[in-house]
Amino acid sequence: MSARWFPNGCVASPHHLASAAGQAVLVDGGNAVDAAVAANLVLAVVTPYHCGVGGDLLAIVWDGEATGVLSVGAAPAGATPGAIRDAIAAGHGDASRSLPGTDGMPTFGALPVTVPGAVAGWAHLLERWGRRSFASVAAAALGLARDGFPVSPHGAAHVDRARPHLTDQPGWSEHYGRMHAGERFAQRDLAATLEAIATDGPDALYRGHIGERIVATLQAHGSTMTAADLAAHTVEEATPLTGRYRDVEVLELPPPTQGVTALTALGALDALGPLPDDPALALHLQVEVVRAALGDRQDHLADPRAMRTRPDELLAPARLRAIAASIDPDAAGDWPPVRPAPGGTAYLCAADRDGLLVSLIQSNFVGFGSGVVVPGTGIGLHDRGAHFSLDPDDPAVIAPGRRPMHTLIPALALRDGAPWLVFGTMGGDGQPQTHVQLLGHLVDRGADVQAAIDAARFVVDVTDGSVAIEAPAAAAVVDGLRARGHVVRDLAADDHLAGHAHAIAVAPAGYAGGSDPRCEGAVVGH
Repeated sequence: MSARWFPNGCVASPHHLASAAGQAVLVDGGNAVDAAVAANLVLAVVTPYHCGVGGDLLAIVWDGEATGVLSVGAAPAGATPGAIRDAIAAGHGDASRSLPGTDGMPTFGALPVTVPGAVAGWAHLLERWGRRSFASVAAAALGLARDGFPVSPHGAAHVDRARPHLTDQPGWSEHYGRMHAGERFAQRDLAATLEAIATDGPDALYRGHIGERIVATLQAHGSTMTAADLAAHTVEEATPLTGRYRDVEVLELPPPTQGVTALTALGALDALGPLPDDPALALHLQVEVVRAALGDRQDHLADPRAMRTRPDELLAPARLRAIAASIDPDAAGDWPPVRPAPGGTAYLCAADRDGLLVSLIQSNFVGFGSGVVVPGTGIGLHDRGAHFSLDPDDPAVIAPGRRPMHTLIPALALRDGAPWLVFGTMGGDGQPQTHVQLLGHLVDRGADVQAAIDAARFVVDVTDGSVAIEAPAAAAVVDGLRARGHVVRDLAADDHLAGHAHAIAVAPAGYAGGSDPRCEGAVVGH
């Protein structure tokens, strides 16, 4: 397929109902921020296995300059390795179900829940850039929550994958366990929550009755979360990090996101020179810079207050050249294993007739997140704290008020100082990998945005360095990688493990948009 072209504006998201809601807002006179929030709210209703009211939000907004928005929740004031271990010993949380390298930090349940930032993030975006009220942009989402929507086989598959490890979490089976393919799924408690936020603003969650229910539920299952922790949440505006790839300036968010990881990989690849015509060699070089950058993430990335190396030091040109020089074009490097960060996220982007651009990502983290659903609210809480470690010597150790490392990286690219592309993807560890591949297709190969998104992808498994390649993979490419020492695995065509990428390119006569065939998304506009 080729990109779709729109003269006035468009929205791309991983679900067609969300994209349609954003388009309706644009047609009704709303701007790109209004449309993005409307689309995100619908995603929170129809794709709860990716994002929701109980997750975090990050964005880059272009209004003549780029502004990063980070609504990333912190660990409770009482959260320490000792407190977590005591809660586990008391029967709350399962240390055996933890990410490798976290020293037993639980992945599911109340203990990895940090303050949810999405509601504050939506409110901040609308107040700072929007034209519409929260009630106005939430109308489509509220209707779908109240009246229900038909669950697709794609959505039901996500639910079925989650059942084995979430049925024991409080509220999950009673709420999301009702999702079955072909059946209408209504969430009247969630509709009431959205109505309360429309009436009372974000205080309904951070200082009101919704927050009280969240705290009571979490404390009943071992968390130290308090009302004061929720009330302390703030939204941060930040200057994006910048890096070069060929003639493009790439903007990514600063820590605690892995934006520096994407820029490290792109900077090292740029230092290696143009992608070679040999597809096996080109893929090998991309894989190697990705593996090097993910190793950096393991060694350095955390809450910026806990990092021992600054992002500008990690992205110093001499350092990127040194990484490039360490890559052998004829052999896979012996990179150490890295702590994995699984995917479970929704990325979307929007643009309007005035040139306002939004690159936004919102997430529950691992699928449905923690699996904890707060009674009477319809809110499934995220588990971003699963990224924390219980090792006191780890820069990512859990601590009071500390934010976990985030895989979420909405991106923006400029040419000659002007916006050229908003882009991003879900996929955890795969996010910086997909950024590298998309820009390789767009910049080095001259593909349009839809062709770049459609192209088969590789995904490096950070735990063992193996490379999964989507079918159909050319035998010569696979053989070329294996000859260089790579372990290559097969990945089915359009597998969701390769991410759900979306992009909007700025064109002289409007916009060209692309949406990923690996999900139920669409790019629509007017």
